[in-house]
Formats: sequence, C-alpha cells, structure tokens
Amino acid sequence: MKYIRIPEDAYRKLLFQARGQFGALLNVFDCYGMGLYIPQTTEECMQIMENFGQAVRGDDAPIHILDKPKERGI
Repeated sequence: MKYIRIPEDAYRKLLFQARGQFGALLNVFDCYGMGLYIPQTTEECMQIMENFGQAVRGDDAPIHILDKPKERGI
C-alpha cells in the first residue's frame, strides 16, 4: 500500500494548528497554578501524536515517550 505524503508546508501548518489546539485544551490548568507545565506537556503531546502518525503509516516503533510516569510537581 502506497501512502501519499502531503507537502512540507502543509505538514508544518498542521503541526502549528495541532500545537495550538493542545495549548488551548491544556490552558485550563493555568488557573490551578500549573501553567508552567503547559508548554512542555504540549510538546510531549505533539511527539506522541507524531509517533502515532508514523505508526499508522507502518513504522514499527512504539509511540510512547515515557518509560515511567512523571514525578509530581512540588
């Protein structure tokens, strides 16, 4: 099965839009004093999303990025 790749500029635009959506979803945590974690969490969600996309296209690699749960913030 052959997959069609979208142009790089369209791919970058989709990444920008997805990152914005993750940021908007996670913004609710800012009111709980957790805003500091939003950018890093957004980037981690983006990495999982990209890994998932590669797996869907046949890349035989796990999608996870963490081997164990993150430690709680102090």
